[in-house]
Amino acid sequence: MDTDNPVPRTHVVAALVYDGMAPFELGIVVEIFGLRRAELDLPWYDLRVCAARRGPFRIAGGMTVEADHGLEALDLADTVIVPGANVMGTTPEGVRDALRRAHGRGARIVSICSGAFTLADAGLLDGLDATTHWKFAPLLASRHPAVRVDPSVLYVDCGQVLTSAGSTAGIDLCLHIVRTDFGAVAANTVARHMVAPPHREGGQAQYIDAAVPAPRQDDAVGRAMGWALEHLTDTITLDDLAMQANMSQRSFVRHFQKRAGTSPIRWIVDQRVRAALPLLEGTDVPVEKVGAMAGFDSPATFRHHFHRVMGTSPTAYRRAFGLGVSSASTGPVVAGFSR
Repeated sequence: MDTDNPVPRTHVVAALVYDGMAPFELGIVVEIFGLRRAELDLPWYDLRVCAARRGPFRIAGGMTVEADHGLEALDLADTVIVPGANVMGTTPEGVRDALRRAHGRGARIVSICSGAFTLADAGLLDGLDATTHWKFAPLLASRHPAVRVDPSVLYVDCGQVLTSAGSTAGIDLCLHIVRTDFGAVAANTVARHMVAPPHREGGQAQYIDAAVPAPRQDDAVGRAMGWALEHLTDTITLDDLAMQANMSQRSFVRHFQKRAGTSPIRWIVDQRVRAALPLLEGTDVPVEKVGAMAGFDSPATFRHHFHRVMGTSPTAYRRAFGLGVSSASTGPVVAGFSR
């Protein structure tokens, strides 16, 4: 072995399986961490599926699954992932102990959906922000009052402990982990192969890496929205939009509010923020110029609205998601952004 250029150590990921689990959430973990990525010249993850006892385990849908490893895998793992758990069940003491040991030696602990209950049962969420599926959030909060449960977000990254909302939010969190470990290029590559966005927009909030998809063209408001997306860098007035829809301003505002859930001008500002994301992620264009390229009339206006929409500054966003940089943060990360 060349001691001057040692082979990078493979990051070990351990995923727990158990009776009654949903196969989709385990599938997320296998897809993202268990498949080799030949197109990425990186020491990819070593996934180990483990369980508290010998299987087979009956999982939702009438299937069975067996684990190749016992709980000792948690003692070697760099990241431990707990897919959705039965919220009415009890976490075996052996699982709780193994999670505590892994946490105590510094392993990253992750839950998907109701897997947060398992982490909470082990005491690993006490005093932390956390999330789970919105349906189970009140139960998690009442059962574990020391946990600050936020049911409105896709995921929460508190550094060593990370939790996600419902099933597909597990994809968002796992891509966030890849982005943290290997950067935006790797995360975007995995997302592209999964035909999934690197980050999404919306609440339990998700974020995407470009302006929203073109709206429908089969209605007047949709035509106006499509025109606005093509002219984001121009000055756009309410009269311009109403004219594109062939409506009076009053009628247009009423129909737009019903369609988009916000005012036309607020919507345009939000789309300009979205349009700035790929420039922040994939270029080294100065932040001030990014704002101008996205249609903002001043750097101060850009920063103000960017923080309102994304919950962080343009500079912090670039530091987290820019090409070739890590997403280090000094505080909890909610849906991928520093709180």
